[in-house]
Amino acid sequence: MILADKIVRLRKQFGWSQEDLAEKVNVSRQSVSKWESANSIPDLNKIIMLAEIFDVSTDFLLKDENETFESQDPSNESTTVQISLEQALNYIEKKAAISALITKGVVLCVSSVIPLIFFLAMAQSNKLNLTGDIAAALGIVSLLVLISIGINFFIKTNQYESDIAVIDNEHFELAYGVHSVFTDKLEKFKASYNRQLSIGIFMFIISFVPLMLVSMFSADTETRLMMLIVLLLIIAGGLYIVVPVTAKYDAYNSILKDISMATTKSRRAQRAEKLAAFYWPLLIAVFLGWSLWTMDWGVTWIIWPVGAVFFIALVGLMELLAKEER
Repeated sequence: MILADKIVRLRKQFGWSQEDLAEKVNVSRQSVSKWESANSIPDLNKIIMLAEIFDVSTDFLLKDENETFESQDPSNESTTVQISLEQALNYIEKKAAISALITKGVVLCVSSVIPLIFFLAMAQSNKLNLTGDIAAALGIVSLLVLISIGINFFIKTNQYESDIAVIDNEHFELAYGVHSVFTDKLEKFKASYNRQLSIGIFMFIISFVPLMLVSMFSADTETRLMMLIVLLLIIAGGLYIVVPVTAKYDAYNSILKDISMATTKSRRAQRAEKLAAFYWPLLIAVFLGWSLWTMDWGVTWIIWPVGAVFFIALVGLMELLAKEER
């Protein structure tokens, strides 16, 4: 057994990642990766350090005929999967496909109420000779159809579960060179990610402005309902931009997580994302229910700025509780 194989075997027996071993030997992760792939050999000082760290002799490391492992219990050996560049690229591709399906489902669910609002607006103005009951019935049927299609998109994502399971659910290491490739890809993608994320957030922020202005200067219910449709379309457009780019960014970070596990910043982002996934659909439901019940659009728009401030307060509270737990 050659030195490279012995380093891999011993490291896994101790349950260490390449990054862990690199820190103990005071070298870079890339150096450890080169040792284990036999692309380079550690110098004499590093071999002595490795022997001390692994509690073996230098003869054991240097002589190929020495293959007996006695220092560790074999049951402690970790099962670490090595990810090649092809596998990593395939993971990004599958994540993009999942994101496309989720985006379609989310946009359809958010937009599902638009036909209901449209038919109610037409009934209010008598433009299509619709009564309130017929308009409500048509709107509800359309809503259910769109939600059913959206759920179908969500269900289709399970076809990719096996393709992403290793990186998402198991401990893995990247093959030599893969980390540097994806680090470069992530750095190049950050500019696009920041730009699209900013555009999406801006759309969320201004989405209620048309409805607010109409509510302030017009008492026409039909116009207010049409502006509500505009609000939902702007939100759907923002989601169409934000969801795919966020999924791609997260996929890159998932590939690189073997040496950069969840930092405080990423954990904070994950908590905020989980809260947002529940909070904003709930806020939309409350807004629509309140507005359609009272038909007082000149007042109900206030839920958006209040809801935004309350969301920030909730994120701050979650951070405070997380600090107390730590």
